[in-house]
Amino acid sequence: MVRANGAVSLRELARVVQTSEVTVRRDVRALEAEGLLDRRHGGAVLPGGFSREPGYPQKTHLAAAEKSAIADLAATLVEEGDAVVIGAGTTTQELARRLARVPGLTVVTNSLLVAQALAHANRVEVVMTGGTLRGSNYALVGSGAEQALSGLRVTKAFISGSGLTAERGLSTANMLSASVDRALVQSAAEVIVLADHTKLGADSMFQTVPTEAITRLVTDEQAAGHDPTARELDALADCGVQIALAPLGLVAEPPGHPGLERHPQQVQPPGAPRRAPGPGSAPLPGPRRPAPHQAPPGHLPTRLAAGAR
Repeated sequence: MVRANGAVSLRELARVVQTSEVTVRRDVRALEAEGLLDRRHGGAVLPGGFSREPGYPQKTHLAAAEKSAIADLAATLVEEGDAVVIGAGTTTQELARRLARVPGLTVVTNSLLVAQALAHANRVEVVMTGGTLRGSNYALVGSGAEQALSGLRVTKAFISGSGLTAERGLSTANMLSASVDRALVQSAAEVIVLADHTKLGADSMFQTVPTEAITRLVTDEQAAGHDPTARELDALADCGVQIALAPLGLVAEPPGHPGLERHPQQVQPPGAPRRAPGPGSAPLPGPRRPAPHQAPPGHLPTRLAAGAR
């Protein structure tokens, strides 16, 4: 399965072979010792340091619950009347489905899947780039797509990829996709990366967005629960990236509602002042994190710092 798809999740492996994730994890560890694959948190990839991009059918089954939770939370960042760009991917497709009822929204995209999700949204204007169709992820790429994005200016860019590290930023396995994604983010005042925990710490061949250009990362709560990915989150926060953790089973507020402060956990560098969710906001006074019993109603408990786990 790893050779065919480039990556696979432990959950999907357990489902296919009809056994427990504990058994699958032990077998994956043994296969890694033989040099047949590289383990990633929640799954495995081809050996050699760079993950291959799985096709669309495989992507739809990887971390599906996590992608849904991320999309729920990311939708709260979009307000009535916004103009946004949305890149290709299964997570961004989930986001688009949740934006269909945002009045006055304009969405620019190179993704057929995103456009399809918004095709019947009467109050949403969808603008598609030109370009050449890349069938593996139903995205328009090439010079036509990049030219369509030149000179564009929007408030936010929502983008995904194959891997995310603090050292290198967001990356993808395809050169044409990376080039269009770079054009997407150059058009936006705020760059928001949507990446589930299986992509944290993974690296692909082509850099899409350097870490310093990422405004915010929306990921799932499992990223904070395991040492490798939690360390990656801390490193990203040290680089100035605002981190929002989406709990599984989140019931999102309607898009456009200013409820971000009540949903995500914000991870910031140790000792840094608390930051307001919006870019350019003044630091919030007071301690970095309230004690769990002091959390105001609706807040999620804040993740412990690396030294306190």
